[in-house]
Amino acid sequence: MKKTYLLFFAFILISSTSLAIDDWGKTGHRVTGEIAEKYLSKNAKKAIESLLNGESLAFVSTYGDEIKSDDAYRKYGPWHYVNFPFDSAYETHPKSDRGDIIVAINTCIKVLKSKTESNENKAFHLRLLVHFIGDLHQPLHIGLAEDKGGNDFQVRWFNEGTNLHTVWDTKMIEHYNMSYKELASNTRKLSKQELSTIKSGSVLDWMNESRAICKDVYENTEVGEKLGYRYMHDYFTTVRSQLQKGGIRLATILNEIFE
Repeated sequence: MKKTYLLFFAFILISSTSLAIDDWGKTGHRVTGEIAEKYLSKNAKKAIESLLNGESLAFVSTYGDEIKSDDAYRKYGPWHYVNFPFDSAYETHPKSDRGDIIVAINTCIKVLKSKTESNENKAFHLRLLVHFIGDLHQPLHIGLAEDKGGNDFQVRWFNEGTNLHTVWDTKMIEHYNMSYKELASNTRKLSKQELSTIKSGSVLDWMNESRAICKDVYENTEVGEKLGYRYMHDYFTTVRSQLQKGGIRLATILNEIFE
């Protein structure tokens, strides 16, 4: 009986660990996909509907996490993030030979623009692109290697032990208690200038925005700290903004690919 309990505990621990390294969680990714649909051009909508056989961007947005358990796709694991010190920069810091989120996004764009790639391969990389643009806007995915992007940064969420990465992935979004459609339909109204500013820049520029947020989070969060209502007040507006920016920028990339 004791052995059975130990095995059960080990299973729970492993399951919890695997969940902790997801990104934005299912709801967050679906918000980004749902928002992107609003900004797609007619050409992009038509091309995407054909490649995905009618599946929505929200539906495929979690695909990048769903394939993690399959060894055949293990090589894509490092594509979900990039880590480097706060006193360094992506351009100058040594790169992983396994790739990173910037390599991932650029690879997906290249495949989707290709005149020779099969539709099957394009559909696969489209699903990944939707996911990785979401990851790009989760600040802890542009984090630090020493604590695995905040996965080893232990905190408490109200009375529950967790880590900083999970707080940003899921805890704040779950605490707000809205579906992805509710969150997507309640985004902040943007002026034409604000929308233009969000659409502008490069993938690297967008990464650096997330990086600046990540640095602010580390400067204002302590290991072991109990986070709750005040943390929601301080940062949930940022979460919503990042989800909105991710959706708009995903559509911007897709519109350019399928112009």
